Amino acid sequence: MDETCVKEVIIEAMAFRGGRSAVALIAATAMTLGVASCSSEQETDAARAVNEFADAMARQDTQGAAEMTTSPSQAAETLGATFASMHAREVSSDAGKLVEYSDGSASFTLSTTWRWSDDRSFETTTSGSARRLSSGWKVQWDPGLLMAGMTADSRLQEVRTDATPAPTVRSANKKPFMQMEPVNEIVFNPKATRNVDKSVTALARAIKPIAPLVTAKTIGKKMAESPGDEIVAVTLRDPDMKVLASDPARIAGVTVNKTGKLVMSDRRLSTPLATGITNYWNAIRDATAGWQVQLVVPGSPPRKLAGHQGGPGPDVMTTISQSQQLTLGDAVVEVAQPATMMTLDPKTGGILAMAQNDAAAKRSIDAVGAHPVGDTLDPLYDAIDGVTRGDEKASRGALRSLGLGVDFVTAGVSLPKRVGKPNVSAASYRPENPTASILNMAALGVALDRSASGTDRAAPPYVIKGAETKVRGGGDLGTIDDDVVRRVRAEMARTAAKGDASDLTKAPGLRALVGTDGPQGPGWFIGSQGGRVIVIYCEGEKSGTAALQVAQKYFTIK
Repeated sequence: MDETCVKEVIIEAMAFRGGRSAVALIAATAMTLGVASCSSEQETDAARAVNEFADAMARQDTQGAAEMTTSPSQAAETLGATFASMHAREVSSDAGKLVEYSDGSASFTLSTTWRWSDDRSFETTTSGSARRLSSGWKVQWDPGLLMAGMTADSRLQEVRTDATPAPTVRSANKKPFMQMEPVNEIVFNPKATRNVDKSVTALARAIKPIAPLVTAKTIGKKMAESPGDEIVAVTLRDPDMKVLASDPARIAGVTVNKTGKLVMSDRRLSTPLATGITNYWNAIRDATAGWQVQLVVPGSPPRKLAGHQGGPGPDVMTTISQSQQLTLGDAVVEVAQPATMMTLDPKTGGILAMAQNDAAAKRSIDAVGAHPVGDTLDPLYDAIDGVTRGDEKASRGALRSLGLGVDFVTAGVSLPKRVGKPNVSAASYRPENPTASILNMAALGVALDRSASGTDRAAPPYVIKGAETKVRGGGDLGTIDDDVVRRVRAEMARTAAKGDASDLTKAPGLRALVGTDGPQGPGWFIGSQGGRVIVIYCEGEKSGTAALQVAQKYFTIK
């Protein structure tokens, strides 16, 4: 108790008591001094120190809060770990019930609330103490200020939780196409080794039996793209780990993180659609994700303190045919230059399969990037010119109705990285550099086949059942002009019988559009045969011939 407060107590006692009573009261008050001080509206040094600590907590200021404690280094370690692991959007911290003692100490309570988005919050109320040191009042450091029972090596953390079982991606016959499996991320941290080159070489040697394409050079390239950061050298399934040349975890700078990943159910399959489908799958996981606040103590499983978890999300139903996917995978490797292929069901517009060879994968060719079409669509231009007689509005409408010149938004297909937008102008203008995406050409093939079957509306390509493909910017594809379709299909039949596709065998009833954008390509093949629409895109020299080679391989093995 400070001197002013003592004088006030004595004066009040003398004013209301007689001499002997006053003396007794003063003596009683003096005894009380050894226990607690009287309250004052003016903030004391002890209260100021505790409040500064609480304010720094609310700012998530690790160093600021630590400096207000008796053990700054220890406090900074625990506070820093918890702030980083809790990643709260907002923290409020309020000190209360401060009681000061004559021995230069004080006690208080601390209420801390951690808040995240979606009204998620976690609150703790703890007890603490403060001491008057030569440097001023400081909060006695104790990890229990954050959570009762916390120790120096523990921390609080907020984590995402996912419902189980995870959704399965299913093919058209409802069999698993992609599913969640435990995997091992082989992570390399260049900061955790004294000899980076030696560690990288050892890592490449260790994983060579199962991942020969992941070399010291490719690992170095990943490191160059993210200087100083950890990189995932390769992700391996559990069975793969058993055939490694050595244990990667024994290499300096390498750690093995066990996690889960959506992978192909059939390891023989590979498709550029995997990225888009995985994005869709992740969106479902995000929508059904839960959360937990945990107390983490080394050597023990995390202890749940708060949280919520909803039910699992639905399986992802696709139009994929696994047998078609295998066939396309075998067809695109027929040529060494970049080759990408897609087949569709013209009745529905459903994508049955999409595959590409390693050369195309390295070029990051996808279904939505626009590429030059060259003379591939000349028969279509001729047909539209013949029907619309140069009317610009009618020409644009005819192109749009066939899926050309539009930008599709297709769940499970559209990717964030794009290579331009489709640019097919009115046919009568004969654009010098028309472009279209693989998805545009697929929509064209589907529209031509559907119209010949008596349907006057196109069916935009899609791969996720129940997720409608839309045309960016609104609107629809419009009504197909039957006269245009008849003319184009007649030319496609002529191309298959006597033109550039006439050498193809084992393809009865084939109709095709074939073309290139000059000697260096790219080259296209858009065909209809056996109830399937086939789109092939190749790049490089003689890419038109390459597209025909891929088509022949497909017809041979389908």
